Amino acid sequence: MARSGWWAGGWGLVVGLLLTAGVAEARELAGVRVPDSLTLEGRRVSLAHMELKEKLFFKVYIWSLYLEQVSPKQSEVVSANCVKRLQFRFLRDVRRDQLVEAFREGLASNPALRNTPLRDHLEQLLASLRDVPEGGELVLTYVPGGGLHVSGEASHGLTIPGKPFADALFVSWLETHPIFSR
Repeated sequence: MARSGWWAGGWGLVVGLLLTAGVAEARELAGVRVPDSLTLEGRRVSLAHMELKEKLFFKVYIWSLYLEQVSPKQSEVVSANCVKRLQFRFLRDVRRDQLVEAFREGLASNPALRNTPLRDHLEQLLASLRDVPEGGELVLTYVPGGGLHVSGEASHGLTIPGKPFADALFVSWLETHPIFSR
């Protein structure tokens, strides 16, 4: 009888540890859980940052940055030819015109995006955007040799070839949302 009590207690401990281990594999912010790592194109990327974006007192989205090669310097993160992902989970409905305006405003300070062909790529990205429902996502993934893949409910889907546009996008985002030393 004592053995069965020990067995039940031991089993409870094992189940508790397994559940705790599962929780450690994801992070949560404002009710949104994101995994600590993903496999993209056969490569493992790690969650480098996660943040809530609010406008006035409204929660708008959670953004996550995944990197194949984590570095303490923004310039190294951008220049590395490795898989990178910016992922946005919207906490409210957002209209297409609001997304386009936010992108234009956020990217306006980057001189590289004012000249062709990068300006043309920006216009392609903006044209791919659409209304996004609460809980929907916009996913921007750079894959070496494959370019920038735009996906999720907030986009019709698009691939922009090459690395220069992806670099300009990540530079603009990381300058606006500094999380690394320079």
